[in-house]
Amino acid sequence: MINELVSYIQRHNLFTSGDTILVAVSGGMDSVVLLDLLEKAGYALGIAHCNFHLRGEESDGDEALVARLAEKYGRRYYHQSFDTGQYADEHGYSIEMAARELRYDWFEKIRAENHYDVIAVAHHRDDLLETFFLNLSRGTGLKGMTGIKPKNGRLVRPLLFATRTEIADWCIEHELEYRDDSSNATLDYQRNKIRHQLLPLMEELNPSFRESLQKTIHYLKDVSTIYFQEIQQCWERVAIRKGREYHISISELKLLEPLNTYLFEFLKPFHFNSEVVARIEETLDGEPGKQFFSPTHRVVRDREYLIITRLPDKEKPVYYIDEGLKDLTQPLPLQIRKVERDQHFRIPRSAKVGCIDLDKIQFPLKIRKWEPGDYFRPLGMTGFKKLSDFFIDEKMSLPEKENTWLVTNGEQVVWIIGKRIDDRYKITDETARVLEMVMGGK
Repeated sequence: MINELVSYIQRHNLFTSGDTILVAVSGGMDSVVLLDLLEKAGYALGIAHCNFHLRGEESDGDEALVARLAEKYGRRYYHQSFDTGQYADEHGYSIEMAARELRYDWFEKIRAENHYDVIAVAHHRDDLLETFFLNLSRGTGLKGMTGIKPKNGRLVRPLLFATRTEIADWCIEHELEYRDDSSNATLDYQRNKIRHQLLPLMEELNPSFRESLQKTIHYLKDVSTIYFQEIQQCWERVAIRKGREYHISISELKLLEPLNTYLFEFLKPFHFNSEVVARIEETLDGEPGKQFFSPTHRVVRDREYLIITRLPDKEKPVYYIDEGLKDLTQPLPLQIRKVERDQHFRIPRSAKVGCIDLDKIQFPLKIRKWEPGDYFRPLGMTGFKKLSDFFIDEKMSLPEKENTWLVTNGEQVVWIIGKRIDDRYKITDETARVLEMVMGGK
């Protein structure tokens, strides 16, 4: 079994013989066997154990066993206790989700602080099958049915080649001490129902069911690779990135079939669920302006595009231009200089340059986002106009409006950055000094 372990590690490039491995050991049979195999294979190890205090004295017994194993193998030992119930309540998690997050966050902290190359956990081949059914029941789609990856960043699973039976046989043969987790026998958890009820039932129908499902998972993994390559190619064809936004061409999108599947895969990375995607699809032949939200992003149905943006911050920051400031980096790059207006001075013909009469302002100027009710006098006009009306005239999309910054003198708009200055601050024959502001520098 050691040879199979080493072969699997090398085949999947999990780590090298010179790497250091932090082994997550719960005290259960799987992790105890993983530790023993890695030790006998001659790898450099450290041992990490979490006590979640979910099973009273049993949890403390697990911790005591892992401490003895660390002493037995002469390996450095890290341990941590968690109030898992409190953490779950505070974050609105199930106990399983809370324990998972606490465990992996702490493992990574220990790995980074102590310079281990990888974290090894004891998932095995039967876990692949159980995870398949768990994900199938949750509707996670194709990616969720392709099994557990041998390597995910710094997390490695060297035991995926072995079945639970093979692990138990090694444990008996080498007389390894381990702890039985009584919660593994209860049917309160979904995974246990799959392990103790569903899989045995499927084996009654087909004695070689586990091997057949293993082959199916491998096949689905290959199908998934082809599928997501196609999705990526189509995404690159229909979507363009503009700064922090993504614009999906509606005309190109409507050529794809099945449209709902493509649209779901395009929007899934932005945390849109299938119900919202279906509503977005319904608007493709409708009027522009509708908005749809995920926990992190928004889609705006514009005239020709679906525009994806991150949800705007609730806070509205304000930045200042003090007298003498020459370079501004936040919220956008500006070069600022004072210019004497003489016979050589010419007003640049660029919306990216704002030139105003220096003697009509009082420092510090403010840079802020526009707000409903803001108004200004557009250059060349005698009357005032609401910024919201000006934006409509400019045919600006909703994300463009939200990303528009103003330079103000007190509360008066001086310059809609990148668009138009206020006529009250324009350069006239009486202007002697000019404040020049250039977006992104010259």
